[in-house]
Amino acid sequence: MTKVLHGKVALITGGGRGIGSAVARKLAASGCNIVLNYYNSSDLAEKLCEELSVGGIKAIPIQGNVADPDSVDELFQQITQHFDHLDIIVNNAASGVLKPALEMSVKHWRWCMEINALALVLIAQRAKSLLRTGGRIIALSSMGAQRAIPNYAFIGASKAALESLVRSLSIEFAPEGISVNTVSAGAVDTDALKHFPNREQVLQKALDVSLAGRNITPDDVADVVYLLCLPEAAMMKGQTICVDAGYSIIG
Repeated sequence: MTKVLHGKVALITGGGRGIGSAVARKLAASGCNIVLNYYNSSDLAEKLCEELSVGGIKAIPIQGNVADPDSVDELFQQITQHFDHLDIIVNNAASGVLKPALEMSVKHWRWCMEINALALVLIAQRAKSLLRTGGRIIALSSMGAQRAIPNYAFIGASKAALESLVRSLSIEFAPEGISVNTVSAGAVDTDALKHFPNREQVLQKALDVSLAGRNITPDDVADVVYLLCLPEAAMMKGQTICVDAGYSIIG
């Protein structure tokens, strides 16, 4: 039986670990060829691409800083050496500084905004000529876009900007038959969460209010990204889909 995404090409930024790697595995298992962008996790990215390159799947690791216009240009130059089009873009790369807003600098603001919000625009601009009708752009956000989280002010603001950009881009890409949406994840125990000084409390609170009786995993988020890639999701435009086991409604 032909896999539903057979032959499609997906670019996943920040794909070497965490949610990005889970998305790569999910899409590859559904028949997608993978372009795996990473910044500093080369060993993980190369190992993952070797793992995914089976059964006719082509998986290519490409290093690049998606917040840097020149690096994004280089990323797409390398993509076109392997593929002549893209069908799916998963904007997952993220970074930030965990400090109170009153202790932050302009440099911190620019860092959060450029990697978490501007990168989506840079990628969308370069990808427009490669994306085919029926294509998907999916950005990964977090609860901090809508909720006040200690030490998360600048990251949260950048994620709110990201969700706003998704709404605008969904309008601009609509004439091309391309859908743009956001998947907002709750507390997921990834490497990123290990930088939170209150990591254990965050995970415990999420578990206490989880309607599923467990915390969400990178695979749970990847499953929803996959759903947005299906033909049946073509009418989803500019939406933010929350994957948090109910945290946002009762947490």
